[in-house]
Amino acid sequence: MAGGLGTIGPLILMFVLFYFLLIRPQQKRQKAVRQMQTDLKKGDKIVTIGGLHGIIDSIDDNKAVIKCGDGSRLTYDRNAIREVTEAGGESVSLSK
Repeated sequence: MAGGLGTIGPLILMFVLFYFLLIRPQQKRQKAVRQMQTDLKKGDKIVTIGGLHGIIDSIDDNKAVIKCGDGSRLTYDRNAIREVTEAGGESVSLSK
């Protein structure tokens, strides 16, 4: 009985290590990306997964229209946005 536990112990330890070193951090990254894509708004400076830099001109549930440097507007899936480099949009100022 003790011999069986001795052979299963290292397997359980390896699974726990894989979970904390690989699986859990990946889940946190995916959650952060989903949150970033949910919080996108007009005026945000973004980078797509293809490396395109631009500013969000308009956005809806699934698509974002991105204004590029030359003034052209390209439509991308919301999921194709990798990161927000600078938050923009309509900010409300409380000072007069």
